[in-house]
Amino acid sequence: RPRHRLPAPARVRPNGPVSGGAAAGAPFQYLSVQKTGARQSVGLIQLNRPQALNALCEGLMQELRRALGALEKDPQVGAIVITGSQKAFAAGADIKEMQSKTFQECYSGGFLAGWDKVSLVRKPIIAAVNGYALGGGCELAMMCDIIYAGEKAQFGQPEILLGTIPGAGGTQRLTRAVGKSLAMEMVLTGDRISAAEAKEAGLVSKVFPVEKLLDAAISCAEKIASNSKLVTAMAKESVNAAFETTLAEGTRTEKRLFYATFATDDRKEGMTAFVEKRKANFTDS
Repeated sequence: RPRHRLPAPARVRPNGPVSGGAAAGAPFQYLSVQKTGARQSVGLIQLNRPQALNALCEGLMQELRRALGALEKDPQVGAIVITGSQKAFAAGADIKEMQSKTFQECYSGGFLAGWDKVSLVRKPIIAAVNGYALGGGCELAMMCDIIYAGEKAQFGQPEILLGTIPGAGGTQRLTRAVGKSLAMEMVLTGDRISAAEAKEAGLVSKVFPVEKLLDAAISCAEKIASNSKLVTAMAKESVNAAFETTLAEGTRTEKRLFYATFATDDRKEGMTAFVEKRKANFTDS
């Protein structure tokens, strides 16, 4: 099928209309949001703050939460792709915005706490990472469920070079993804790793040529969206339990969710279709 092209930055004007009308409410300044795929079953969010290499200011993160909320509620959407530009997925949090903050402001205001809502979306999210994914950009990618990388992508947690540490899950998710030694090295030195190194370490699942990355991510999202949305949410919850809990707790969660699928029409349809040697027609939402 034709290669999917990102809209040019000029297409998304400050306070301009949302591309494709995928999300209701006020227009976006820092994002382009649309539905794509053969059945319009994929929500595509492009971070669009090119003058700052998609640095994650509070305004952008607020818009991202709003866009994800709208796509979460859209019954047509079964999976979501988040991407940036070919130069930068996101080069980090907005340092100018943080520079003058005090401990009291950070603690009393719960600074960065709202970022965690990205990881709470029940629909699967694929991060399509080209270019820089540094600091908060790396943390945002790790909040997603699957990371696909362009071959020139770079991942890193360089906060130590600014006299601070990761504050949106970097020390936690990175360690769980790549192990203590590599995570410690990245966090303590600020060194970056390449897309190939990230794949070898288990941080990303696949690496693609830069121009083929977005198509591959959308294709994966379409495949996910063709399955039962209800059972997909259960599967995501179960895998996350392995990431976040003990083995005993995780297997209990898995059994509970496995049993729960037997209460769904989609489980009955899927098994019946298999026995009847036909394609399943999932309807649960």
